[in-house]
Amino acid sequence: MYDDFHVTDRWSGEDLHCRWKANMVAIATRHADAIDIRFDVNGRPMWIALPSTAWVEQKQRSGKVITDQLAAQIAGRYLKQIIEEGYDAHREVYTMTVPEVLAHLDAVVAEAKSQGALLAVPVGPVS
Repeated sequence: MYDDFHVTDRWSGEDLHCRWKANMVAIATRHADAIDIRFDVNGRPMWIALPSTAWVEQKQRSGKVITDQLAAQIAGRYLKQIIEEGYDAHREVYTMTVPEVLAHLDAVVAEAKSQGALLAVPVGPVS
């Protein structure tokens, strides 16, 4: 769904290919209480930061956790939205709020259910 998608830039009309690359705990890299989700947008890095407290909120409200793959889908949906709305293409990091994370989470889960899709983590070879 949102780990490898195309979207049209609102201002330039350019077709942007967005591909998920990694999830990284931001405490180690930039001393932030967040999970950074990296995408390549036409080969250029773009990071979407999800606040760690969103994991706590989700657990409290539903008893379920945000998985790595779900976090990537949430960030991808947000990335698609900000591009369609006319994002600043020169910024490399966008930070979501907890309410934004939860709203995009609900939307991603609803879309997955309506499409009969499972949100699975890609698995590499077991050694």
